[in-house]
Amino acid sequence: MSELTTVARPYAKAAFDFAVEANAIDNWLSMLVFAAEVSENETMTNYLSGGVSSDQSADLFLKVCEDQLDSNGQNFIKVMAENERLLVLPQVLAQFLALKAEYEKEITVDVTSAVELVADQVTTLSAALEKRLARKVKLNCIVDANVVSGLVIKAGDMVIDGSVRGKLSRLATTMQS
Repeated sequence: MSELTTVARPYAKAAFDFAVEANAIDNWLSMLVFAAEVSENETMTNYLSGGVSSDQSADLFLKVCEDQLDSNGQNFIKVMAENERLLVLPQVLAQFLALKAEYEKEITVDVTSAVELVADQVTTLSAALEKRLARKVKLNCIVDANVVSGLVIKAGDMVIDGSVRGKLSRLATTMQS
């Protein structure tokens, strides 16, 4: 998986830089979403894996995408086809989304609680996290009764475990050592 990410990174960076320069990030995002879906199609995956020439794969891919890609998007697909990289389009999309979030100073935070949070709690938590992370925060609220009480907050590599289950686990670990 990390190999595909490494392969996808320069394509995503090039597409994102071009999109920023052309002030067309959302347009490029929609093109990449569509192209990634096409590349994940089982029939298309089998075709692209079948040893066809880069010209043939680019032609078929562009015919399937038709009006979904503008001329720059078509050129992007042609370059990826020449380098036999059309199958990594889903990873290119993932990298593009990460670059977009970084550019827009935005982060998605997973918040797990035992019960559903009310609107006031979501607003307060969102404001506190925006202040701490210095970014615009999108909350992804998850209900999991195993948490017992409290919250588990995950933002990128940062994890804040304020759950009763986490505290009990840490207490058990301390008592065993």
